[in-house]
Amino acid sequence: MKDSRISSTRIKYVLPALAALAGFSALLSLCLGAAALAPGEVLAALLGRGDGAARQIVLYARLPRTCGCLLAGAALAAAGTVIQGVLGNPLAAPNVIGVNAGAGLLTAVCAALWPARTAALPFAAFLGALGGVGLVLAIGARTGASKMTLVLAGVAVSGMFGAGVDAVLTFFPDALNGYSDFRVGGVANLSMSRVAPAFWVALAAFLLALSLSGEMDVLLLGEETARSLGLPARRLRLVLLALAAAMAGAAVSFAGLLGFVGLIAPHMVRRLAGEDSSARLLLAAALGGAALLTLCDVLARTLFAPYELPVGVVLSLLGGPFFLWLLLRQRRGRRGGHA
Repeated sequence: MKDSRISSTRIKYVLPALAALAGFSALLSLCLGAAALAPGEVLAALLGRGDGAARQIVLYARLPRTCGCLLAGAALAAAGTVIQGVLGNPLAAPNVIGVNAGAGLLTAVCAALWPARTAALPFAAFLGALGGVGLVLAIGARTGASKMTLVLAGVAVSGMFGAGVDAVLTFFPDALNGYSDFRVGGVANLSMSRVAPAFWVALAAFLLALSLSGEMDVLLLGEETARSLGLPARRLRLVLLALAAAMAGAAVSFAGLLGFVGLIAPHMVRRLAGEDSSARLLLAAALGGAALLTLCDVLARTLFAPYELPVGVVLSLLGGPFFLWLLLRQRRGRRGGHA
């Protein structure tokens, strides 16, 4: 009860604080870069006024990139929150259990076979993400479905799908321009026309997940409890995983195989917002993920200026140690349980 009271008090401040952080990160993203701009110049450019060069930089370079960061971060973090909750596995994330890799494979296939149909990429990525998570779950069901089995199956499936992407690009080398950025994850050279279709897919999936947050709360109590309350637990789990796949796939379709956002952000906000409300946690994760990815992208383009790192490199440098820390914590928890 104490944790619930704390989270209920904190939530009055956590969501506005995370929204403010996301807004501040977006402002930094619009202001900082090879040519630094003052907030006033950015505002004037957004309103269609001010210096012509500044307007070109803001509207055609930084605004699509910033919107892409906010969208991809929010979508991946919300997807990770759903996946961790539904599978009851704190190590699960879109990049860990094959969701990102499946989305990347069908994105590459779609870009190779239908290069002019960029609006179809989010839908292809969704199908690939759904196939990836479905394959991992099938392997887990056949082998006992332990938490570690799902993680290992996800690593194996991600490796196979990654090889599939390499094979596609061997035959269609121009299918994905800037493939290294796609493989690591990057948001450079985005346009609003690439971000817009993914936005609608991710928004629809997020709103549907929010509408099912009450059912998700019941599902988190355990499958037997959910069934005793008349909830179709298995069907609901599949629907929620499909929505998570849609959100992650939409992000992958334009931002590439970004890793660790869906792992780090849910854990960070869970400590702040509590776990007694799935709706609250989803909102907090989306805001936290948007801020995290945008701030990482600002670091990626300013730390070694005039050179620029793909944002996926910065995320991997943060996420790798974080994942190892989670593994070690899980191991200590199991030892403590046996003691």
